[in-house]
Amino acid sequence: MSEQPVVANITQSFYDSMASQYDRFYQDWEAATREEAKFLQKLFETEGFDASARILDCACGIGTQAIGLAELGYAVTGSDLSTSELAEARCRAAERKVEIPFRQADFRDLSAVFSERFDILIAMDNALPHMLTADDLAHAVRSITGQLKSGGIFVASMRDYDRMLAEKPSYSAPYVHKTPEGQRVLFQTWDWVGDNYRFIQYIIDDGETTEVSKFTCEYRATRRAELTALLRECGCSDVRWQMPEETGFYQPIVIARKD
Repeated sequence: MSEQPVVANITQSFYDSMASQYDRFYQDWEAATREEAKFLQKLFETEGFDASARILDCACGIGTQAIGLAELGYAVTGSDLSTSELAEARCRAAERKVEIPFRQADFRDLSAVFSERFDILIAMDNALPHMLTADDLAHAVRSITGQLKSGGIFVASMRDYDRMLAEKPSYSAPYVHKTPEGQRVLFQTWDWVGDNYRFIQYIIDDGETTEVSKFTCEYRATRRAELTALLRECGCSDVRWQMPEETGFYQPIVIARKD
């Protein structure tokens, strides 16, 4: 039996609570939106798509990828489970003067919200591993590929879990960002149970005073072979992985083309 309500509760609560602070993960969030959009544009062009492609960012968060792509002229729709992140995304899109329809949707059931099919679907920044069971991941892949046109592509990024599962680290290396007041330190601790890990995200702002924020969520370490097999079962015979040493992007990327 699928654990969809459990996944939704954990993930939605995590992102709802963190929505107003999500940009603190970046040294410069606005610069990151432009850089990631240019990276994705190059990938799309390599795959045969120009700015006329219709895109659904089905894990759009606060709009990190969707806003940058809209500024490059793409027709982008954004969807997410978190109402708070969608509200943040709408405000940020308005500030950047781009028009993006944002809809609340669980990417395990996109057809409940969207009737149209898209040329490109994206789910960046380790979104798919929020699926805490194999059944939930299968639901998500069926839903996502179901919204793709024939010949369309799905692009996703996630951590290198093949390597992580061999090591099962208990924490992440910290990121340190300089701020006008001093510095910001971000890191996670990970508590593993089988292939799943519950983590605590710490954000420490160290300036004239020290402020600590912490947020808890859970992931399931998804192996590349498992995701590849599911994508092929759902009608994507062409499934390829690109690794950071090849692309310069910070996570492995999968590109799947629907038959």
